[in-house]
Amino acid sequence: MDELSVSIAHIVQRLRGSSLHSQIERHAKECLHQPDIKLDSLKEDVRTFLKTTGWERKLQNAVYRELHVLQPPHHLSAPPEHLKEPLAYMRTAQACWERRVFKSLNSMSSELEVPLARMRPAAEQKDLTDKWNEMGTDESDLSRFRPVYAPKDFLEVLIGLRNPNHNSSDGVSAKSHWGLIQVPLNVRDIKQLRQTYAELSLTCGQLGIDDNAHIHPDLFENEYVQMGNKVVLEQNSAASQQYIRQGCPTELRAELWALTLNATNQPQDVMYYEQLKAGVIQHDLLVDNLVYKDVKLTASNDDYYFVFEDFLYQVLLCFSRDTTVLEHFKYNSATPPKSYIEGKVGDEQCAVFYPPNGVIPFHGFSMYVAPLCYLYNEPSKLYSVFREMYVRYFFRLHSISSSPSGIVSLCLQFEWLLQTHLPQLFYHLRQIGAQPLRIAFKWMVRAFSGYLSTDQLLLLWDRILGYDSLEVVAVLAAAVFAFRAENLMEVTSLASAEAVLADLSTLKVMPLIQIFLFATAV
Repeated sequence: MDELSVSIAHIVQRLRGSSLHSQIERHAKECLHQPDIKLDSLKEDVRTFLKTTGWERKLQNAVYRELHVLQPPHHLSAPPEHLKEPLAYMRTAQACWERRVFKSLNSMSSELEVPLARMRPAAEQKDLTDKWNEMGTDESDLSRFRPVYAPKDFLEVLIGLRNPNHNSSDGVSAKSHWGLIQVPLNVRDIKQLRQTYAELSLTCGQLGIDDNAHIHPDLFENEYVQMGNKVVLEQNSAASQQYIRQGCPTELRAELWALTLNATNQPQDVMYYEQLKAGVIQHDLLVDNLVYKDVKLTASNDDYYFVFEDFLYQVLLCFSRDTTVLEHFKYNSATPPKSYIEGKVGDEQCAVFYPPNGVIPFHGFSMYVAPLCYLYNEPSKLYSVFREMYVRYFFRLHSISSSPSGIVSLCLQFEWLLQTHLPQLFYHLRQIGAQPLRIAFKWMVRAFSGYLSTDQLLLLWDRILGYDSLEVVAVLAAAVFAFRAENLMEVTSLASAEAVLADLSTLKVMPLIQIFLFATAV
C-alpha cells in the first residue's frame, strides 16, 4: 500500500466513526425519497444533493482538519512510539518529566488527604448547579494547593536535554553553543523564514499595520473585509486558513477561527458540552483545585481577563473531563498519566487515565483559554474552539518533542535568531548572567497570552492559525529583544534585563515581526 492510500484509509477510518458520517448517511437516505432522484443516475444525484445542501463542504472541512493532525505519510508505517516522537532521548526525557509531574500530584493528594477523585454529595451537586455561572464568587480556601509546576521548572528540564549519540562539535547544536538549549534540531534561518512567511512581507497588506506605503489602510481593510465575508459565506476551512495569514478583521475573527479549526457548534456539540458539565457537577477532582488556583493567580489578576473568571472555570473544568482529548496523544510525545484503584497499583485492568483528558494543568494553563473569551460568549462554542486550539497547538508548548512547533524547537529558534542577528547583545546578556531564553521562555510557553494587549495577541494567534505553526512565537520573542536592544545593552544584571522587558502591553506585533524578518540585513 503506498503512502497516499495509507493516509486516505486512515482518514476514512477516523471519519467513519464520527457524528458527521452518520448525519451525511441520514441525509443521503432521506434524499432518496425526492422525486428528482433517479435510479439510473442515483450516485450522481445523491452527490449533487449533498453538494447543494452543504454536506460535501462539511466533509471537505472535516478531511482538511484530519490532514492537519495526521502524521506525515512516511511515518504511518513506523512503530507507534515513533509516531509520537521519533527521537528516543526526547521520548525518555518526556517520560521522566511526566513521572515527576504525576508524583508531585500524588504527593499533594497524600499530604493534603484529598482524593484524586470523589463523587460529590447531592447537596454539593445542587450547590454547584445553582452557582455554575458565578463560580468566581466562591471563596474556598486554596492556600494548601500549589501548582504542580511552573514554566521555569520546565525550562530547567529543557536546558538539561542532551542527545547521547551526538558529537557537539558538529551539526546544528554548534549553532546554539552560546545558548541554553543544547540539542541538534534543525531550525530555520532568516532566508528560510522569509520564504515561509512571504505574506507577512513589507509589500503585502496586513491587518495590524497602521501605515502601508502601497495602499491606503482604510482601502485595504474595506476590500479585505469584503473578501473575508466571501470566505465565511463559502464555509471553506482551507480558504479561511489562507485568508487569515494577513490577519482577521475583528468582526469576522470568531467565525473565521472556528471555520479554520473546523470547530463546530452543532446541537450534538452543545449536548456533549452539557454532558461534560454534568460530569463536573457529579464528580470532584483534585485537579479542579489546580484550575481554581491557576485562574485566581493569573487571569483574575489580569486587567484584560478578570471579567471572564466564570467562563474560565466552566471551560477548564469541562476540559479536564473530556476523554476525546486523549485522541491527541497519538501524535503527542506525551502519554496520559494513569491512576489505579486503591490496592490495585500495576493492574492495568484497574487503571484509569487521570485526569480523564490526560492533561494536568500547570501554572498559567488558564491563559490558553482567556483570550478566546473575547471572541465567544457561548460556553459550548468557546469550549469547542479552545479544545481544537489545544489539540493542534497548545499541547506542544508543554511537552518535550522534536516537532518544529514544539517548545524545544521554539527555544532553539529564538536563541539562534538572536545569536545570529544580534550577537553582541546575546553575548552581553550571557556575560551578565541574563541568558535571553530565561526571560523569553515564559512568553513562549504561553504563546504570549497575558503579556501582550489582547488585540495584539489575537493578531499573533491569527498567524499561528494561518500558518498552522507556532514558529512565529519564537520570531516575535526575538523581535522583542531586537526592539529593546539599545536599552538591554546597558543593563548589568538579569533583574535589570527583566525590568526592561517587563511590560510588553504597548508593543505592536506585526510591525515588530515585519521589521525583524524583512528589514534585517542577511
